[in-house]
Amino acid sequence: MAPDINRPRLDRLTRKGIAEKGFTLMEVMVALSVVAIALTAIYRMHTQTLFMDARGRFDTVATMLARQKLAEIDTLDLKDLTSDAGDFDSDHPGYTWKIESEAVASDLIKADGPSLKRIILTIGFNEEESLFTLTTYRHLYE
Repeated sequence: MAPDINRPRLDRLTRKGIAEKGFTLMEVMVALSVVAIALTAIYRMHTQTLFMDARGRFDTVATMLARQKLAEIDTLDLKDLTSDAGDFDSDHPGYTWKIESEAVASDLIKADGPSLKRIILTIGFNEEESLFTLTTYRHLYE
């Protein structure tokens, strides 16, 4: 279909008969409302992404540090292992560790067999803002 060249344009006319171009205040307000709703959703999603990134980084580093600390514990004599705490110095600033240990009884181990020792290792970050706790058991042969 060919455009009709004699058809009048649908511009808004002022009292003087001059065509007015632009947006009305209502159109601008609706457009700004749509943009504000979209930006709020994007901001919320971005904030959640930053939180998940920080938490993922902490979980990765805390797991690595817990494995390192357990390797150090395995080199010690378990009889001498007591509750202790400390930090990881300048290698990992802000990270702290705490070890709690206690002898536990088990119904499955015979009375003349080895006893069990429960070891609870806690890795904290920024004065316990985030915590990673690992509980393990070791046989204590006497």
